[in-house]
Amino acid sequence: MKVFKIINYCYPFTELVIFVQDPNKAGRAFSMKITTIFKEFLENEKAGGLVLIVSTLISLALANSVFQSEYIGFWHIDIAGHSIEHYINDGLMTIFFLLIGLELEREIYNGELSDFKKALLPIIAALGGMLVPAAIHLLFNAETPYQSGAGIPMATDIAFAIGVLSLLGNRVPLSLKIFLTALAVIDDLGAIFTIAIFYSKGVSLFYLAVSLAILGFLFILNRLKVNILLPYLLGGAVMWYFMLHSGVHATITGVILAFVIPFGKGSEKSISIKLEHALICNR
Repeated sequence: MKVFKIINYCYPFTELVIFVQDPNKAGRAFSMKITTIFKEFLENEKAGGLVLIVSTLISLALANSVFQSEYIGFWHIDIAGHSIEHYINDGLMTIFFLLIGLELEREIYNGELSDFKKALLPIIAALGGMLVPAAIHLLFNAETPYQSGAGIPMATDIAFAIGVLSLLGNRVPLSLKIFLTALAVIDDLGAIFTIAIFYSKGVSLFYLAVSLAILGFLFILNRLKVNILLPYLLGGAVMWYFMLHSGVHATITGVILAFVIPFGKGSEKSISIKLEHALICNR
C-alpha cells in the first residue's frame, strides 16, 4: 500500500495523508483531498464568521445607542485623505475577494465546481438569489428616489453564510455546506460585477485602460508559465491603484487577479495554493 502526503497546512490545519492501493484509485484519492481541503476551509472560516456575527450585534447596539454619533463618526475619521471606511471597503475588501477568488479558482479547476453539472445548480440558485431580491426591491420602490438601490439586496455575505452554517455544526451535511458556500461565492461575485458596471460614476477611460493593460500583461505571464508570485502581486497592486482611480469599484481587482495567478495542477507547489494558504493563515 502506497502512502501519499498531499498537503501540510500551517496551524490549525493538519497534515493530510491518503492511502492509495493502486494507481487506478488515484482519482478517488484526489477527490478525498479536495473534500478535506473544503472541510478545512469551513473550519477556518468558522471563527471568522462567528466573530463577524458577534461584531455585527455589537455594531447594531452601538449604532442605536446614545453613542451613535461617536460610533458612526469613528468610521469617517480621515487618515491621509481617506476615511477608515474607505480603507476597509476599497482596500481590505480587495484582499478578501482575492482570497475568495483563489478559493473559487481551486474549486473550478480541481474541486466541487469542476463538474459543470454540479456547478450548474449553485449558479442558477445564485442568479435567482440576485434577481429575485432586486425584483422585490423594484416592486416596492419603482419610480421613487430609492429605485437605484436595487443592487443592495443582491449580495450574499459569504462570511455570514459560513458563520451561520458553523453554528449548526455536524447537523448540516457537507454536500449542503458545499452548495451554500458555492452559492454565496457566485452570488457575491455577481454583486461585485453589478457594482462595477452599474454603480461606478465618472469612469476614467485612461485609468481603466491602464488597469486592463496590466491585466493583459499578467495574463501573458500566466500563459508563459511564470511561477514566481512577486510579479503578480506587484502587478495586482498597480492594477488596483489604477482601477481605484478609474471609478470602477476596486474590489473587482482581487477577483480578477486571483484568476491570472497560475494554478497549475493544484499541488502544494502551485503559487496560487501557496498564496491562498498564506492569506488564510495570516488573516
